[in-house]
Amino acid sequence: MDQPNSVTGEPAGAQRGAWRREDGAVSLPEAHRSVLVPAGASFWRKMLAFAGPGFLVAVGYMDPGNWATDLAGGAQFGYTLLSVIMISNLMAILLQHLCVKLGIATGRDLAQACRDHYSKPTVWFLWILCELAIAACDLAEVVGSAIALQLLFGIPLVWGCVITAVDVMVVLLLQHRGFRYLEAVVITLILTIGTCFAVELFLAKPDVGGVLAGFVPRTEILTHPGMLYVAIGILGATVMPHNLYLHSSIVQTRKYEQNARGKREAIKFATIDSTVALMFALFINGAILVLAAAAFHKSGHENVAAIQDAYHLLDGLLGVGFAGILFAVALLASGQNSTLTGTLAGQIVMEGFVNIRLRPWLRRLITRAIAIIPAVIVIGYFGESKTTELLVASQVCLSMQLGFACWPLMRFTGEKAKMGEFVNPWWIRILGWTITLVIIGLNIKLLLDIAGLTDGPTP
Repeated sequence: MDQPNSVTGEPAGAQRGAWRREDGAVSLPEAHRSVLVPAGASFWRKMLAFAGPGFLVAVGYMDPGNWATDLAGGAQFGYTLLSVIMISNLMAILLQHLCVKLGIATGRDLAQACRDHYSKPTVWFLWILCELAIAACDLAEVVGSAIALQLLFGIPLVWGCVITAVDVMVVLLLQHRGFRYLEAVVITLILTIGTCFAVELFLAKPDVGGVLAGFVPRTEILTHPGMLYVAIGILGATVMPHNLYLHSSIVQTRKYEQNARGKREAIKFATIDSTVALMFALFINGAILVLAAAAFHKSGHENVAAIQDAYHLLDGLLGVGFAGILFAVALLASGQNSTLTGTLAGQIVMEGFVNIRLRPWLRRLITRAIAIIPAVIVIGYFGESKTTELLVASQVCLSMQLGFACWPLMRFTGEKAKMGEFVNPWWIRILGWTITLVIIGLNIKLLLDIAGLTDGPTP
């Protein structure tokens, strides 16, 4: 094995551009190449065969953590932060496209690629950061699902958090029946969420002009500490680091021709799949913020950031008796949907980074325990009023991890020795590195604001 460079910590072979391991294990072996893409089929039939992974990834872009940040942004600042949701979604489309390219062109997911390139200490460091990001995401799912159970059935939040551990059996059942069943359930739940919010928006009657103006970026977002804090929370809730690892793996569930032509076609269809799914996620996130702006900001309820408060206020503000129920049903569907993909992401990063293979039920229980314990402690000690702060903080934590996933993704997909003819063209390299540096820069500024090292109050 090549000796690592004393400055960069990378193996010498990696610096020359070659993968350290040319015959690595496949990603997510139980589902690898399990979905047949018929050769010579029509465009739409192939599109249908490739449809699915993008929606599993899109789940992470509309999980309960998004709800807290979007509600806070809409209630406090009206439609202003719609531009942040739009920009975050465009960033996500590009980054997920690069994940598709990496997985299809190299046969490696992002975690495996890191293990094949970086030194062991760097790999373990990146793995720990990724596990923290998954725990933060799972925390949001636990709290969100518990809140929905409380609103719909009156179950106390602490017990709701514990009940969420039962979803382990649902995930195992779906994985056992086949990957297509998992995708079908996820898409059904996404459609449920979308239908609920379409009705809510119809009832809220938002200001169309204000909505359109909200998509125009403003410099005020960068100079206002409170607005920046929520904006970075939205960024963390939208572009999720573990989704980059997840997507680069699950695109390999399709069985297509393993040659240059087959890979080019697979990249095209998989990119269409993820782009369509992420545009649907843009609608969901935008709908939550627009609903908060139209119902709460407009009526003077600017301090409404808690999901529970939104539920109780919606019926009166929208003038119907079922608006709150629709809101809670969509929240429960969102939380349960996110738990399905969380299991896959945890399995992929553990196997990819450090080649540790656990039984799926054990892996899921470990991940859930890491999320449930802090949720129960915070709710039990501080009370149920702190759940929203917990959700927003979890999303800011996710954003902090994002740069550590984007950097290797950009590096690997930009090296011809690793990607061959599928290497990023110059304009994608410029866009991708700009996105990565902006993410890192915003996170540094947020840390300085929180630490009180910059002018202005901390958020």
